[in-house]
Amino acid sequence: MQLPLTILPGDGIGPEVTREALRVLESVAQRFGHQLSLSHKNIGGAALRAQNDPLPKDTIESSLGSRAVLLGAVGSPEFDRYPVPLRPERGLLNLRKALGVFANLRPALCFPALVAGSPLRAEVVRGTDLLIVRELLGGLYFGQPRSLQGSSGNRIAIDTMQYQETEIERIARMAFRLARNRRRKVTSVDKANVLDCSRLWREVVTGVAKEYPEVQLTHLYVDSAAMALVSRPTEFDVLLTENMFGDILSDQAGSVVGSIGLLPSASLGGSVGLYEPVHGSAPDIAGRGIANPLGAILSVAMMLRYSFHLDAEASSIERAVEAVLSAGYRTRDLARPDENPVTTEQMGTKVVEAVHELEQTPERVVAG
Repeated sequence: MQLPLTILPGDGIGPEVTREALRVLESVAQRFGHQLSLSHKNIGGAALRAQNDPLPKDTIESSLGSRAVLLGAVGSPEFDRYPVPLRPERGLLNLRKALGVFANLRPALCFPALVAGSPLRAEVVRGTDLLIVRELLGGLYFGQPRSLQGSSGNRIAIDTMQYQETEIERIARMAFRLARNRRRKVTSVDKANVLDCSRLWREVVTGVAKEYPEVQLTHLYVDSAAMALVSRPTEFDVLLTENMFGDILSDQAGSVVGSIGLLPSASLGGSVGLYEPVHGSAPDIAGRGIANPLGAILSVAMMLRYSFHLDAEASSIERAVEAVLSAGYRTRDLARPDENPVTTEQMGTKVVEAVHELEQTPERVVAG
């Protein structure tokens, strides 16, 4: 099978973790007899340096001409002085919009080997396996009007949270469809006691739930959901939420299961899927060889499953990651004081080796 991909390494640790993810992808392609067609393009700060645009035209064209896009990370403090339309993060938001990816899937799994690495007690976190389904093209990140006005000392900032019924309906249906293949529970997260957007969200989600009688629906305010995520994480199956709430809760979920460096994501809904680790560009550790590449590697597994429908190939990566962690290998973010961490490259090498060593029979699906 031909796998046409656009690769956007981006900024900070993005190129480092993307490099290891591609090594794993190449090993899987070799093992299963696929051919890769890769187009490397710039985004974010890297694109600003090269082309003075956080999302150049050739990046958009290449992405739209591919079956999937693999992204590293965007962002760097050196661009904080730039106007908002030219900041690296704007390139990512505009890419999501150009691809039409409205559903962001962020699984958070507590690997058995990492139970002791969670800040929560073992009996609380053991067995955590949840999927955050985050609406990606609405809410405060895209609403209008938005502005920063006035002189220093008297400035007023305006951001607008906005959702249409159709936007809520489509993300809700995505969550319920995914829940049917998991444990058949959806928890919808909002702030309906305060926000009109959330009241509409709750009403529409409740209506969509009637189409899926086999799936149990519950509602939680976002502050209660944040508390429950650290007090009883194993009770969650699929968490459905709007853009900003999902952004925050998924980072929290990373801490619950041991490190945000473990979390992959898939952005779906358009003709081209976008895959990226949940962590940011982490410029403070860029170039030091200590970043965790597993979030990027597991994002490749999600890409194989959702964009190419290659479940066996995706499972081979997931099982390889689990085997490497079970063997005791840890990057710095995962290592306890008495453990010697491996480098970014060494962790990638261990996963590549495990891909070739494990049998091809698919087992438990990790990525949702």
